[in-house]
Amino acid sequence: MDRIERFADVVVRAGINLQPGQGVILRTDTAHLEIARAVVEAAYAAGAAWVEPLWTDGPMRRSAVDHATGESLSASRGWALQRIREWSEQGVASIALLGDANPHILDGADPVRAAAFPVEEARAMRESVLGKLRWTVVGAPNPGWARQVFGEPDTERLWGAVATAMRLDADDPAAAWQRRAAVLAERAARLDACELTSVRYHGGGTDLTVGLIPGCRWTGGGLIDAAGIPYMPNIPTEEVFTSPDRQRADGVIRVTRPLALNGRMVLGLRLEFSGGRIVAVSADAGADAVEAQLATDPGARSLGEVSLVDSDSRIARAGIVFHNTLFDENAGCHVAWGSSFPFAVPGGAGMTAESGSGSA
Repeated sequence: MDRIERFADVVVRAGINLQPGQGVILRTDTAHLEIARAVVEAAYAAGAAWVEPLWTDGPMRRSAVDHATGESLSASRGWALQRIREWSEQGVASIALLGDANPHILDGADPVRAAAFPVEEARAMRESVLGKLRWTVVGAPNPGWARQVFGEPDTERLWGAVATAMRLDADDPAAAWQRRAAVLAERAARLDACELTSVRYHGGGTDLTVGLIPGCRWTGGGLIDAAGIPYMPNIPTEEVFTSPDRQRADGVIRVTRPLALNGRMVLGLRLEFSGGRIVAVSADAGADAVEAQLATDPGARSLGEVSLVDSDSRIARAGIVFHNTLFDENAGCHVAWGSSFPFAVPGGAGMTAESGSGSA
């Protein structure tokens, strides 16, 4: 089995844990064509009833941001909402391949227009994946991503780092992820037993205290769907996380790695919190992109996630800055603003489902 086949096997077996007869939607970029083909092949080989690729393309997105009306950029389409409802009813699995072929594709674009999205569609999809769909998000190497990391399109070198982070060097990478998921789940259970009331992030210009909801549950490694089938929403993942009290976050956090956001790279981000809300934003580059996203939803200025990552993270061990939030956030402890996780508290008490989200 070659490297791309091993990658695809991890996505299908450990990521969505595909069940025979299940449908699959594959959200992917035109830059991921070779990898997307391998994932489709692996899905059908595992018994998928059908696989529907949903393509994105950076230059096409730039055309829309530059020329479409602001209303059309944020308007939800009835047919798209119906499609999401049918996916949910059928219990399909969702795969998303990330790995921006041009992280600067929206440089110079209006940040408000770049941050616009169909709110109802995003909310419907989020409700589906948090309720009925098994889903996974995975990074797909490509020359543009490699250029952002290394200054040249050295895809082979990027594949080496991704292989380390994704455990593709194991005899059976999918099984290795299942074992890692069990370790992270055990850590989450230990944190539950601690009954923490707050988490403090401190060091390197950061001093932020975040309050936790009584009885909140920590999660690590993966989730289990309504039918009792385990899956892994993110690969790689090295974190344990929960949703905090959205009214209790005070202090400052400095983001030590780049943040890819709406076709922009945000560098040197610094956020100030008071009473659970982001009250000040500064950055060496890209602060306007952050401000634009925070303005998309009333809940976007509050934290929806607090995460802890240990020093044995495979992402940190890879020894590079990935310039990809899925990877870089798993190199160290982090928080994310915006959407909360209903499953973090029994019964969903205190949880919301705002659409805006970002990681710091």
